[in-house]
Amino acid sequence: MAEAVISNARLGKMVFEPILEEGVFRFDCSADDRNAAFPSISFENAKVRDTPIVNVHKVPTYIPTFECVMGQQIVNMEFPPNTSFYGTGEVSGQLERTGKKIFTWNTDAWGYGAGTTSLYQSHPWVLVVLPDGEALGVLADTTRRCEIDLRNASNIKVISSSSYPVITFGPFASPTDVLVSLARAIGTIFMPPKWALGYHQCRWSYDSDARVREIAVTFREKSIPCDVIWMDIDYMDGFRCFTFNQERFPDPKSLADYLHQTGFKAIWMLDPGIKNEKGYHVYDSGTESDVWIQSADGEPFVGEVWPGPCVFPDFTQSRARSWWANLVKDFTSNGVDGIWNDMNEPAVFKTVTKTMPESNIHRGDTDLGGRQNHSHYHNVYGMLMAKSTHEGMSLANKQKRPFVLTRAGFVGSQRYAASWTGDNLSTWDHLHMSIPMVIQLGLSGQPLSGPDIGGYAGNATPKMFGRWMGVGAMFPFCRGHSETGTIDHEPWSFGQECEEVCRLALRRRYQILPLIYTLFYFAHTKGIPVATPSFFADPKNLELRSHENSFLLGPLLVYASTSKDQELYQMQHKLPKGIWLSFDFEDSHPDLPALYLKGGSIIPVGLAYQHVNEANPTDDLSLLVALDEHGKAEGFLYEDDGDGYEYNKGGYLLTTYVAEHQSSVVTVKVFKTEGSWKRPNRRLHVKLLLGEVAMISAWGIDGEVLQIQMPSDSELSYLVLASEKQCRIRRESAKRIPDSEVSGHKGTELSQTPVEMKSGDWILKVVPWIGGRIISMENLPSGTQWLHSRLDVNGYEEYSGVEYQSAGCSEEYSITERGVEHAGEVESLKLEGDIGGGIVLQRQIHVSKENPKVFRIDSAIVARSVGAGSGGFSRFPIQYIYFFPTVKSSFFLLLSSSHILYPNGFQARVLARPPNVQFITPC
Repeated sequence: MAEAVISNARLGKMVFEPILEEGVFRFDCSADDRNAAFPSISFENAKVRDTPIVNVHKVPTYIPTFECVMGQQIVNMEFPPNTSFYGTGEVSGQLERTGKKIFTWNTDAWGYGAGTTSLYQSHPWVLVVLPDGEALGVLADTTRRCEIDLRNASNIKVISSSSYPVITFGPFASPTDVLVSLARAIGTIFMPPKWALGYHQCRWSYDSDARVREIAVTFREKSIPCDVIWMDIDYMDGFRCFTFNQERFPDPKSLADYLHQTGFKAIWMLDPGIKNEKGYHVYDSGTESDVWIQSADGEPFVGEVWPGPCVFPDFTQSRARSWWANLVKDFTSNGVDGIWNDMNEPAVFKTVTKTMPESNIHRGDTDLGGRQNHSHYHNVYGMLMAKSTHEGMSLANKQKRPFVLTRAGFVGSQRYAASWTGDNLSTWDHLHMSIPMVIQLGLSGQPLSGPDIGGYAGNATPKMFGRWMGVGAMFPFCRGHSETGTIDHEPWSFGQECEEVCRLALRRRYQILPLIYTLFYFAHTKGIPVATPSFFADPKNLELRSHENSFLLGPLLVYASTSKDQELYQMQHKLPKGIWLSFDFEDSHPDLPALYLKGGSIIPVGLAYQHVNEANPTDDLSLLVALDEHGKAEGFLYEDDGDGYEYNKGGYLLTTYVAEHQSSVVTVKVFKTEGSWKRPNRRLHVKLLLGEVAMISAWGIDGEVLQIQMPSDSELSYLVLASEKQCRIRRESAKRIPDSEVSGHKGTELSQTPVEMKSGDWILKVVPWIGGRIISMENLPSGTQWLHSRLDVNGYEEYSGVEYQSAGCSEEYSITERGVEHAGEVESLKLEGDIGGGIVLQRQIHVSKENPKVFRIDSAIVARSVGAGSGGFSRFPIQYIYFFPTVKSSFFLLLSSSHILYPNGFQARVLARPPNVQFITPC
C-alpha cells in the first residue's frame, strides 16, 4: 500500500482482497482498518464479507484512494468519461445521479422534493455503468451517516466515520450481472405471497369497521380489481400499538373474516413508539424485559410520537426482537394478513432533528456491533424492526409467507419487507419522480417498491390521478394512499372518466400478474431486478441512460406521459435498439401508458380477475409472442400455490416456452420445465404480435405444440394498417379525464402544486397545504439553495401549527391573496389556515420593492370566534423556524415583534407569539 502521513492525515490507495466470488473485492485503508471495521449488517452472512477467497488471480480494474483525517474516511473512485451513476437507494430527483449529493441518514421527510438529500432509507451503494455498457457496483459498508458525492462527473466520493470497508462488484458484462452479484452478498427479496402483487387501497384513515366494509363493497360493485385494504393508526386505542379502538373497530377478527370472504386481505399498521404508560400491557412487558433504548444517562429514552410520550424497543438486541416478534405473533390471531411498519426511522416529534438524540444508547448484539450510540444504529433501526415483524408473522403461521411493508430501511431490508417511497405530494412533479424512485430502489437491491399512487399529501386532480394510476398499476408494488384532511382518493373519487381509466389500468395489472409473479420468482432466486430503466435493454445507448418516461418489466416496456401538458401519443417514443412491438388489451386510452414487447420475447398473460384468489390453475392462459430478427422468441412462466413454502420442496412449475418462424409457420411449444407440479389442464391462447398493436392468434392446449400460419406480406400490411386505425379510433373516442381541479375549500385551486415566487434575489417555492411552508429557497446571486428538512446541509426546519402530522405541523392553508407590484412589494403571497377553536393562522410572504435582497415572513394569530369552553386558547400554536447552514453563510435571521388580533371586546392572556421572520443577503 502506498500511504503517506501529512499533518495527522493518512492517504493513499486502499488495499484489497477478493471475497464472495470472482470479481468481488473488499477494500480497506489498511490491515488495521480492516480489523477495526464493524460487522456487516447489509450482508446476509456477515462472515462472507470478512473471509477472503483463495485461488483468485483477477485483480481490481478500479482501485479507490482514501484520506483519513479528523475521524473521517474519505474515499474516491475515478472512472472513464461518460460513465453514468445510478442507485443510491431511496432518492428523489433524476434517474442518472451525476451532479447529485446525498446523505444516508434515515429521515422522516414528509413533503420531500427533488432536491431533498435524505429520505426514509439509506443505501450507500452506487451502480456504475461504464461507457461501453459494462457495469460495476460500489458499496460503502457502513451503517453510519454517509455522504455520497457524485457532483463531479465520473467520480464517486464517499465520506463517513472511520473505519469502513468499500466493496466493489465487477466490472461485469451488464448492470444486471452486477445486481445479481450484489444479491449474492446482501440477499434477495423474500418471495411475496401472490396477493401482495395485486392492488392495495389505503388511507389515513378508514376510521371505522363500517367505512372499511363500505370501501370493500364499492370495489366489488364497481368491478375495480383490488386485493388488500389497509388500516392506518386510527384503528388503535389512543394510538397504542397492538390494541384496537373498541368503538370503531370492536371486532377486528370479524372484520377480517368479512374481508376474506369477499376476496380482500387486511394489513394493519404498527409503529415503534410505545406509549410510556403503566398498565398498558405492551409497555409493562417491555419494561419487564428491559428492551427500551436508553438515554445517555442509562434511563429509557422518552420521546413524543402519536400516543404522546413514548419509549422505543431496542431492535439491536435479540431479546427485544424476540419480544416484539411474539407480540406480532399474538396480534396476527385477529385475522391480520400483513403488517405495515411506519415511523421507524425512528421519527420523533417536536425535535429539530426529527429523531432521537444520537447520544442514545443501544445495547446491541455482539454480531451487530455491540453497545453503541444511536448514531451507529440509526440507519438500520427500521430494517431490524422489519426483521422482527417478519419473524413474528412467521411464528404465527409457518405455512404462509409474511408480508411486511417498512418505511425506513437499509441495504438488505429486502430480505424482510417491501418498501414505498414515503409521504409524497399530489403533484405532477411527484408523479414523474415516482418512476426513477422505484427504479433506483430496484437498482439498490429492493425490487418490491412503489409510490403512494395519487400522492399522499394534497389533493390530486382527476387527470393527475388517472395518469398516476396508469403508471402505478405497472409498478412492482401497487398501492393508493392519501392523507387525512384531503379529499377521497379512491379510484371512483374523481368522476366517471377517471374511474374508467383506473379500472382499465388495474385490469391491465391483473392480466400481466403471471409475468410480474414470474419476475419476482427470478428476483427471489437470482437477484434479477423486477423494474429496470429502459437502457438496460441497450446499455451502450448514452441517450437512454437519463430517460425517465419509460421502464422495463422484464421484456415488457412501459412508456408513459407524466406531464400535465404532454400527451402520450404526441411524444416521440425513445426505444432501445432492436425490435419493439406495440400492443394493448383492447384498452388503449390517452391517459394509459403505451406497452411494447421486445422482439425475441414471450410473456404470459392471465384473465382480468377482481382479486388474485379468484384465479384457478385451469383458467385459460395466454402467451404474447414477439419474434426477433431471426424469427425466434423465448419466455417463462412461474407457477406455485401463490403462498406458503412448498416451492422450496419442488412444488412449483417453471415453464420455458419457445417460438420459431419457419416456412410461413410459427411454432410455439414448451421447451423445458422445472418443478414437480403437474401442468394444469387448460386452454392456451397464443397471440403473435405484428406491430402497431396488430396481432394474429390461435388456440390450443397448454403443453402441446401449437402452430400459427403467418399471413402474406400484403395481408400483413393490411392487418397492421387496420389495427393501427382501430387503435387510433379507440383512443380518439375514449372519454377524456377532464383537466380540472376537485372542488373543495377556498384556495384549493392553488394548493395542488407548489407556488413559485420569483422576485428580487429570490426564488421561493411555497406549499399551502403543508402549513404554508417554504420547501425551497434559492438565492440567485450566490446560487445557493436552502432545502426544507435538511438541517445538516444548508437547510432549515419550520414548524407552524398545532397538529403534529409527521415530525412537524402541517395544517392546510388557503391562499387568500396573491399580488405583484402591490403596496410597495415586488411580490406577495397571503395565506390563512383555520386550526379550529376559533383560531386562525395568517401568514404573508413578501419581497420588498425597495430592497429585493430581503424577503419577509409575517405571521399572525387571529382569534375570530373564541368563546367559553371552545378550547381555542388551549390550542394556541407557536410558529418558529430553525435555520442551520453548516457552511459559512451570508444569511442571518431577524425576529421582529409579532402582532395578535382579537375579536372586539375579547380579553385574553397571550400564550404564544409567532415571530415575523426576515431572510437577508448583504450587498
